[in-house]
Amino acid sequence: MSAATDPRARPSAWGDRLLGVGLLVLAVAYGWVSQQWPEPFGGAESVGPETFPTLLSVVLALSSLYLIVKPDEDAHWPAGRTGFVLLAVVILIVYAALLEPLGFVIATTLAVGSLCWRMGAHPRPAFLTGLASAVLVFALFNYGLELSLPEGLLAL
Repeated sequence: MSAATDPRARPSAWGDRLLGVGLLVLAVAYGWVSQQWPEPFGGAESVGPETFPTLLSVVLALSSLYLIVKPDEDAHWPAGRTGFVLLAVVILIVYAALLEPLGFVIATTLAVGSLCWRMGAHPRPAFLTGLASAVLVFALFNYGLELSLPEGLLAL
């Protein structure tokens, strides 16, 4: 049953606006925290540890403002999807807590795999996708950008 034919779905621009406000708060908090990194040894750099998180917060803030100012008037927010959003938030909070002790690759594999699985993928492909994306991003950051990510258990 599609969102258009689901009698429980309700068109409302307020859903987009509320999401935009929530994401804007997240963008501001994330941007502020990214500016709290101490200055690197040897002085300020044009590209430092705060650069990538700052860029992400700016993109998120601009996207949030777009949702607030120009929401989709025909948006259908199906009833019952709130549980998935709450589960995703819990997974991301647990991910943040496990990032240092487990390391980037293991924590990201678990988080991405869990989210893919809950979105309907079979467990094996979901967690293989999580592993592939984690290894790719880890290699890109550690070797391409020379920005180290936590190794966690893999450092042993």
